[in-house]
Amino acid sequence: MERWNPWWRGEPDPTYLAWASLPVKWVPDEVDMLPLEPFALNFVHGPRQVGKTTMLKLLINKLLNRVEPRAILYLSCDEFSDYEELGEVLDDYLRARLAWGISHTYIFLDEVTFVKEWWRAIKARIDDGSLRGSVVTVTGSASMELLRQREYFPGRRGRGRDITMMPLGFHSYMKKIHGLELMTVHHLDEIDKVMAGNRIYGESLSKHFNAYLETGGFPLAIREMKEVGRVSEGAKKTLLDGFRSDWLRIGKSESAMKEVIAYLIRARAAPISWLSISKNTSLSSPHTARSYVEVLENLMIVTTLNFLEPGGRVVYRKNKKIHFTDPFIYRTLAEYCQARVDEDALVEGVVASHLSRNYRIYYWRNSTEVDCLVDEDGEYYGFEVKWGVKEGRKPRWPRHVTLLTKDTIPLFLSSLPFA
Repeated sequence: MERWNPWWRGEPDPTYLAWASLPVKWVPDEVDMLPLEPFALNFVHGPRQVGKTTMLKLLINKLLNRVEPRAILYLSCDEFSDYEELGEVLDDYLRARLAWGISHTYIFLDEVTFVKEWWRAIKARIDDGSLRGSVVTVTGSASMELLRQREYFPGRRGRGRDITMMPLGFHSYMKKIHGLELMTVHHLDEIDKVMAGNRIYGESLSKHFNAYLETGGFPLAIREMKEVGRVSEGAKKTLLDGFRSDWLRIGKSESAMKEVIAYLIRARAAPISWLSISKNTSLSSPHTARSYVEVLENLMIVTTLNFLEPGGRVVYRKNKKIHFTDPFIYRTLAEYCQARVDEDALVEGVVASHLSRNYRIYYWRNSTEVDCLVDEDGEYYGFEVKWGVKEGRKPRWPRHVTLLTKDTIPLFLSSLPFA
C-alpha cells in the first residue's frame, strides 16, 4: 500500500513528476468534474491509454495542497485478484486512518474492473459505515462492465457522478494543444451560425486536423507528433497490448478478434450484419459475432449505429454501421490486421464518434443515404460525409441535412460541444 502512496512519506509521486516534466501536456477537464464532498462514489470510465491514471494523479496533487497526505489512498487494482483481497487492504487503511485521527478520506481505485466482484468490497463497507466521510472514485476501461456494476449501489452513491473520459475530441485538441478558443453549438440548429463564426480559423483547423487524423486524442501519440513529427511504433504497441490484454481477460480469442476487426475495416463503414461477420470470419454464428463486437463496444473501441426509419423507429434487426471511436485506434488496429487504411471510412468514423459523445446517433438509407443521423429532442439532423470524391443525391429525409466536405469537416468538428 505504501509504495502506491509516496506522499505519505513526504515524497512526490513519480507519475506526477513525469507529467510535470513533459514539454507537451495539459490538464484534463475531468480533474474539475469529480465531486469531492463526502459521501460520494464516483465512476470514471474510458478507453485504454486515454489518461485516466494521469488524471487521478493530477487530482491527488491538487488535493495535497489542502488535505493531510494520509487522507488520500490510491490503489492500482490490477494487482488484486478478488474482492476479499481488495477488502483486506481497504480495512487496513480504514483502521489506520482512525488511529491517525483522519475523518475525511479520498480513495482512488484505479482499473477496478480487474478485481473479481470488486463491488462487494465497496458495498459492504458503505453499508457498515466504514466509508462514511469518504469520497471513493473508481476507474475502469471496460465501460459497460463498470456501468452495469454501478447498479449494485442503489441509493449508495451519495454525491457521486459518472464521468466518461474519452480521447480528446477535435475542439478540445485545438484548445489544449494549440490554444485556440472556438465557439460551440448549444443546439444543432445553430451549427451554420457557429461554423461561420469559427471560419476565420479555417486554415489552422485544416492544418491541424491532418495531424489529428494521425494521433487522434491519445496523449502519448499527440506528444510524439508535437515533439518529433510522427507517432512511434511503441505508442501503437502500448495501446494494442492493452486491448489484447482486455480481450483475453474477457475470454475472447485474439485470433478471432483480429479477424473481426479486419472485416470491420474492410467494410469501409458500409452497413453490415452479424451474419456477414460470421460468414467472413471463423466465428461459428451471428450470435458469436455479435458478442465480439459488443466487447469492442464495451472497451469503447467501436461505436455502432442502428438504422432509423423516417417515422423515428429504430430497426435493430437491420444492418449496422460500425465505426472506430478514434483515428489512432483505427490506424493502430489496421496495422495490427495488415489492412489498408481507408481515409473516407476513417473520417466518417471521426464524425460519427464525435457526434455520439453528445447525441443519440443512427444512420438511414434507401436510394440515398444519411451517414450520421442525430436525434436531438425529437428533431432529426442528418450529416453526409464526403471526404474524397463521392457522388450522391441529397436525401429527402430528414429536413435538416448538412453536407460535410474536406474543407468543412474540421470546421464542423471544432464547433461541437464537449468534444
